[in-house]
Amino acid sequence: MTLPEFPLGKTLPDAWDFKGRPAEVAKTGGWTSATMILGVEAVERLITLGIAVNLVTYLTGTMHLGNAVSANTVTNFLGTSFMLTLLGGFVADTFLGRYLTIAIFATVQATGVTILTITTIIPSLQPPKCSLGQPCTPASNEQLMVLYLALYLTALGTGGLKSSVSGFGSDQFDEANPKERSKMLSFFNWFFFCINLGALGAVTILVYIQDHVGRNWGYGICACAIVMGLVVFLSGTKLYRFKKLVGSPLTQIATVYVAAWNKRKLDLPSDPAFLYNVDDVVGGGSNKTKQKLPHSKQFRFLDKAAIKSRDMVESGITNKWNISTLTDIEEVKMVIRMLPIWATTIMFWTVYAQMTTFSVSQATKMNLYIGSFQIPAASLTVFFVGSILLTVPIYDRIIAPIARKVLHHPQGLTPLQRIGVGLVLSIIAMIAAALCEIKRLNAINSNGHQLTVFWLIPQFLLVGSGEAFTYTGQLDFFLRECPKGMKTMSTGLFLSTLSLGFFLSSTLVTIVHKVTIKNPWLADDLNKGKLYDFYWLLTVLSVFNLGMFLFCAKSYVYKEKRLAEEGIEMEEDDELAMH
Repeated sequence: MTLPEFPLGKTLPDAWDFKGRPAEVAKTGGWTSATMILGVEAVERLITLGIAVNLVTYLTGTMHLGNAVSANTVTNFLGTSFMLTLLGGFVADTFLGRYLTIAIFATVQATGVTILTITTIIPSLQPPKCSLGQPCTPASNEQLMVLYLALYLTALGTGGLKSSVSGFGSDQFDEANPKERSKMLSFFNWFFFCINLGALGAVTILVYIQDHVGRNWGYGICACAIVMGLVVFLSGTKLYRFKKLVGSPLTQIATVYVAAWNKRKLDLPSDPAFLYNVDDVVGGGSNKTKQKLPHSKQFRFLDKAAIKSRDMVESGITNKWNISTLTDIEEVKMVIRMLPIWATTIMFWTVYAQMTTFSVSQATKMNLYIGSFQIPAASLTVFFVGSILLTVPIYDRIIAPIARKVLHHPQGLTPLQRIGVGLVLSIIAMIAAALCEIKRLNAINSNGHQLTVFWLIPQFLLVGSGEAFTYTGQLDFFLRECPKGMKTMSTGLFLSTLSLGFFLSSTLVTIVHKVTIKNPWLADDLNKGKLYDFYWLLTVLSVFNLGMFLFCAKSYVYKEKRLAEEGIEMEEDDELAMH
C-alpha cells in the first residue's frame, strides 16, 4: 500500500496540511495516514467490547449486583456510548474538526479506562468477598459512583471517537481522483475489518486475561492500548489531510423547523416557484453549490420556512434562522421519510444486547469445561464475531450473485431486504435462546446436570449473522438515502438505532423485573428464574416489529427512483455512497 504517485508539489483545493497550507498530494493523505487512523478504531473496538462483553460477570461476581441491575448497567453503558456519537459528530462538524475531536475524546477514553483499572486494584473500591453461608454485601454507593464515573468517561470517549474516525479516514483520499476514490472504498472495507479484528481480540485474549489473570491486568491492557493508539495517531499529524468545518446537519434541521415555526401563521403561495431556493442565494457558499431538489407535497408545514418576507426582499439580507432554501427543506424531508425505517430497526439491537448480558449470564450456569480447560463465559461471543466475519464473504460471494439473477437487482438484496433478513434471524435467535434456557433448567431441575455451554452457540451465530445483514443494510440505506448536503447525518442515524436498542433493553428489563418481582423472570439466580419468558417476550415484540418494518419498507420509495421520476440524475458523490 503506497501513496499515489503525483508530481511533487501538486496540492488539493479542498484539503490542508497541519499548518493550514494547501495539502500536497505526495506528502499527505493516502494509506500511510489512513492506517494510523484505522489503528485507533481497532483499539477503540478492542476496549469497548473488552469491557462490555465481560462486564456483567464483574458486576455480579465482584460488585455483587443482581442480574437485572448488572444487565441494565451494561446496556446503559453501551447505549450511552453510541448516543454520544451524535454529540461527538456535532462538536467535530461545528467546532473542533475531526482530528482534534479524535485526539481529545481518545484522551477522555484513556482517562475512563485508567480509573476503571484503578477500581480493580484498590480494595476499598470493591465490596468484601462473599463468606460461606452469608449473603454477599453489594457495592456501596461510593464504590458504584467511582465505577460509573469510569464507565461513562469511557462511554464519552467512545462516542467522540466513533463519530469522527471513519470520516477522518475518508478525508485522506481525494474523491476527485479515480485512483484515490477506489482506495477510499477499500478503506471502508478495511475499516469494517478492523472493527471485527478488535472485537475478536476483545472476546478471546482480553476476556481470558480478565478471568484467569485478573481484571486489573485486563483493564490495564485496555488503558495501555488506547494510550499507544493515541500516540500513533498523533505521530501522523504531519501526514494528515484536513478539511474545513462543514457545519452539523442537526443545525440545518433546527433552522428549518425554527424558520417554519416563526412563519406558521403565514400562508404558502400557490406556486412553489415563489419560495426561496438555491437560485436566490446571493454569492457563493454551500447552499449555492447544492444540487437543486424538486419540491414535494409531503410535510408542507416545513415549506413555510422558505417564504420570503418583505424585509428580506427589500434588503436582500438573509438569516438562516429566519429563512431556508426549498432545497434545504427537501433535504430535511428526506430525513423525515427515513424515520419509520429507522425506528423499526431499533428492536434488532435490543435483541443484540442480550448477547452481552443474559446470554453471558446463562453461560456462567452451564458446563464451561473442555477437558481440564475452562472457557471464559464471555468468550462465547467469539462465535458471534466469527459469524459476522463468515456471513459477509458468504453473502458477497454466494448469496448476492444468486440474488442478482433471481431478483434482477444489481446489489443482489436491496438495503431494506438485507435489514429484513437480519430482523428475521433475530427472531429465530430469540426462539433458540428460549428453547435452550428451557432445556438448561429441565436438566438442572431433573438431575442437577449442567448442560455444556455449546448449547448457546446457535443464538450467538444467529444474532451475529443477523448483525452482518442489518449492519451493512442500515449503513447502505442511510448513506444512500441521506441527502448529499447531510451525509454526516448517516452515521448518526445508524448509531442512534444501536443506542436506543440498548436503552430499550434496559427499559424492558426494568419493567419486567418490577412486574414479575413475586415470581421473577430475571432472578439473581437464573436457576430460580424464568429467563425463557423474557426471551419469548422479545420474540413477540420482534415479530410485531418485523410486521411494522415490512409495512414501512413496502411503502418506501428510494431517493434514486424518486428523483428519476422527476427527471433528475443523482450526482456522482451520491452514486459513490451507494457502493
